[in-house]
Amino acid sequence: AELVMGKNTMMRKVIVSVLEQYPTLEKVLPHIKENVGFVFTKHDLQDIRKAINENVVEAPAKSGAIAPVSVTIPKQNTGLGPEKTSFFQALAIPTKITRGTIEILNDVPIIQPGDKVGASEATLLTMLKIYPFTYGLVIRQVYDQGSLYEPLVLDITTEDVISKFMSGVRNVAAVSLATDHPTAASIPHALANAFKNLLALSVATDYTFKESEHIKAVLADPSKFAAAAAPAPAAEDKKPEEKKEEVVEEDSGSDSDIGMGLFD
Repeated sequence: AELVMGKNTMMRKVIVSVLEQYPTLEKVLPHIKENVGFVFTKHDLQDIRKAINENVVEAPAKSGAIAPVSVTIPKQNTGLGPEKTSFFQALAIPTKITRGTIEILNDVPIIQPGDKVGASEATLLTMLKIYPFTYGLVIRQVYDQGSLYEPLVLDITTEDVISKFMSGVRNVAAVSLATDHPTAASIPHALANAFKNLLALSVATDYTFKESEHIKAVLADPSKFAAAAAPAPAAEDKKPEEKKEEVVEEDSGSDSDIGMGLFD
């Protein structure tokens, strides 16, 4: 991908100059405001978004800035001398002097999201070398093949699209079957229902066709169905019986051997 930054007036002028060749670029013009840039790529957009979100820079809290996240000063030995105690007292942070340095006794939240950073908070965080904020690019809009949409669309996966598509196909099939209007989605269901009706008609009458022969045979003699449904258990039950007969034969053979030995 390639990142391009520039003055908004210049970027608008370039886009306007090619509107005759690419008229869909007019959708981009209203979004060229404030500090914006363009990322041009032919690769997967989700990978590009991931790379943009990972490349951020730590930044100190500046006085007067609006905090995007909460900031908490952790329990620690600050290494600062006792002369800096006033900064902690101004923010009601419990401290004690340990070996000539200031030690914070508890984790203390000092800034909440949306709060305006004060001069005391900014100075103290800088002295503690805590850089709570980050700076980076934020994706505002995605332009792809003439369409402009929110970056949240990139969260949609292939599985989500397939699931929604199949849900729509099921709805179309249901409406088609209910209104007797054939469509590509309803034809398989219509054929299955028609085959069920033919089977029912064949069972209720003397008319028989190849596909209904088995059903009619099972209904005429349910024992055939029971025998066909449980061939495996019958084979398993037969094996122990054969094994038992073998054991009996071995026992009888051993007795005869003992008898012959006694008479001899």
